[in-house]
Amino acid sequence: MSSERIDRIRSRLAEALQPASLEIIDESARHAGHAGAASGGGHFIVHIVAAAFQDKSPIQRHRLVYDALGDMMQRDIHALSIQAATPGEFQSTNPER
Repeated sequence: MSSERIDRIRSRLAEALQPASLEIIDESARHAGHAGAASGGGHFIVHIVAAAFQDKSPIQRHRLVYDALGDMMQRDIHALSIQAATPGEFQSTNPER
């Protein structure tokens, strides 16, 4: 189930934002017993680098991610931590890449 969710998250974000880099971390097991986990929603961290974030505020970037995930935010995802950057921002904070 978890790998299917990750695949769906990856697919939706890739289609909507064409990221240069995308990492999805499932932290659901760390939240077992939590009220949100009991309802079936997972806990995820998304690190995404995309040109679509250029000239967007952090709130606008998060909204683009939420919009791309659509109904998954209501059913499949209880908590989502988003790290969103442009390729230029990513390169300046990770010069070895």
